[in-house]
Amino acid sequence: MHDHDRGPELHAPSSKTQGMLASRVDLLSQILAMVSLHGEIVFTAELSQPWALRVPPGAAYFLIVLEGGLTIANDQGRVLQVATGDLIMLPRGVGHGLSDGQCTTEADLATLMAEQFTAEQLNVSHGGGGAPTRLIAGAFHFASAAVPWVVSALPSVIHIPKASGETTGWAEGLGYFMMKEAREVYPGASIMISRLIDVLVIRILRSWVRIEQGGSVGWLGALGDPRISRALKAIHDEPYRRWTVLDLAKVAGLSRSGFAARFTALVKEAPLAYHSRWRLTLALSLMRQPDAKVGSVARQVGYDSEAAFSRAFKAQFGFAPMNAKSAMVQDR
Repeated sequence: MHDHDRGPELHAPSSKTQGMLASRVDLLSQILAMVSLHGEIVFTAELSQPWALRVPPGAAYFLIVLEGGLTIANDQGRVLQVATGDLIMLPRGVGHGLSDGQCTTEADLATLMAEQFTAEQLNVSHGGGGAPTRLIAGAFHFASAAVPWVVSALPSVIHIPKASGETTGWAEGLGYFMMKEAREVYPGASIMISRLIDVLVIRILRSWVRIEQGGSVGWLGALGDPRISRALKAIHDEPYRRWTVLDLAKVAGLSRSGFAARFTALVKEAPLAYHSRWRLTLALSLMRQPDAKVGSVARQVGYDSEAAFSRAFKAQFGFAPMNAKSAMVQDR
């Protein structure tokens, strides 16, 4: 998820190669390739009852539960019970309360980290000395102009239970590997940690899609719906085509009205709005190429005029196409 400035040719195969590549098209990879993820820190937490923590807003977090358990509320107010071996991701950075399920006096995690971390010891200890909970945790940022629509489709809490079978054999090992890199600080440790977090985040998202089975989880859940995923695949195969709702409905094998309603319900966005957003996301990547010209990119992605393209681009990303390269520097 680091190569968000790669050329869109990776995402829009020519008509000659579409048939050959069709079976290998991976929409999740296509979308996540546009997102730059910056790992910040990996640490352990030794908690003991009674305990409660406030995860501050800002960064996204992941938690690997090595021992014990915790409770956390999702964005619908439902309290999730998290057990040993479970994985948690907090992708939206909105701030969360974690606890043993009983304690209500929250300690600020950022304060504990500032007080307790040393160059040799990345560990947080907190609690009253009772039953233990041990975690491997990490903070990271999504950093790309393409991010808002990607992350906004995610819930504030993603929970992958060990009982689902999705964490077996890799989650704990990957967590320990990240901690080894964080503690020993060999050359290249920073990029190693960031890329390990990449792997962890992708695995969490992929597992979550399988667990949800196409539930109300935005574009990720839509990948689990055979008919809507066919339409999404068509959009991603030919992003610069002038798609109509009827065209996409035929691909999905649904009536026009039935397709539009089903697509919007799953993706949380109308079909042509999604197409426009994806096309502009690819245009952003094109504008970050050396010697990119606004007019030529506008024509390549299917706009009749440079002015119309510039208006749509600025409405999507908050800056003009000509400023795409400087915005990329700010992302990093």
